[in-house]
Amino acid sequence: MKYVPLGRTGLEVSRVCLGTMTWGTQNNQADADVQIEYALANGVNFIDTAEMYSVPPTPESYGKTETIIGDWLSRNPSRRKEFILATKIAGPGLKYVRDGSDISGKTIIEAVDASLKRLQTDYIDLYQLHWPNRTTPHFAKHFPGVISFTDVDRDEQSAQILDILQGLDACIKAGKIRHFGLSDDTTWGINEFIRLSDKHSLPRVASIQNEFSLLHTKDWPYLIENCVHEDVAYLPWSPLAAGALTGKYLGGVRPEGSRWTYAQRNGIFRDTSLVDKAVTAYLGVAKKYDFTPAQLALAWCDQVDGVSSTIIGATSLDQLKEDMAAFDQVLSEDALKDIMAVFKEYPVPF
Repeated sequence: MKYVPLGRTGLEVSRVCLGTMTWGTQNNQADADVQIEYALANGVNFIDTAEMYSVPPTPESYGKTETIIGDWLSRNPSRRKEFILATKIAGPGLKYVRDGSDISGKTIIEAVDASLKRLQTDYIDLYQLHWPNRTTPHFAKHFPGVISFTDVDRDEQSAQILDILQGLDACIKAGKIRHFGLSDDTTWGINEFIRLSDKHSLPRVASIQNEFSLLHTKDWPYLIENCVHEDVAYLPWSPLAAGALTGKYLGGVRPEGSRWTYAQRNGIFRDTSLVDKAVTAYLGVAKKYDFTPAQLALAWCDQVDGVSSTIIGATSLDQLKEDMAAFDQVLSEDALKDIMAVFKEYPVPF
């Protein structure tokens, strides 16, 4: 296993981050226990969760994943020091989470305390904002005309960010969290957090996790360049495009128990005819170079300049083993050329 810096935190994290969002709906406690044990035994020291999980998000599934991790920790308290634990506060819009309110300094403190209780731990290593208070170009909102930046009150957003930073600062000083990060945010968001933290001597953003895969590369190059030069760790989530890059959903197939058989909060927006064409082409490249489709996609993501640690999730131990093995595989120059030929044909399939 290879390890990389988590921004300027001084922490080193594995190139593989174990995602957990299926634990509580598609996976039970026993499944999670097996995945945690396997990941830790094979060098993973980075586990990511969120108060909103498991998925798809519902009032009934809220907090289930943190509770599952907490159950494991309650039985293995001495192993807490073996890994970096990351979780997230839900952004606005979920009525069953703090009445759908915006993130604020006050709600940060409330949510941290609740997560600590569910996780059965004294501290969170990386506390992340799951999505900003303002609407950002994520979840299929990246096409021109879908959202309006000029309608956003910059000063109001800046004031909210400052208030959030002050809440995070209070939690860090209390020893409840060590560092903080962003998720589903933008270059302006990163830089506004940095500007305000520098100006007011408040904690500095350590990382950002955004969707990134062969089917969705909107953060390349501008946001990733910003992360590299500002020492903000870039953490791709959904490197398999919610499973699309495995090929299992081609032609409208929906394997029993798979993620796309569950209701999706924003619809399965990755389910397009262009996605089918792109995935079919990537499957051909994978076969040519003796990779599984998932391993081709993950190995590609891992080698992208500026990527720190890639968040992977699995619903079975076999899937986890296959996915983790990808990070020991190297794509040849010829393989990368063939991948890019497909990418250039289908650069934005959803």
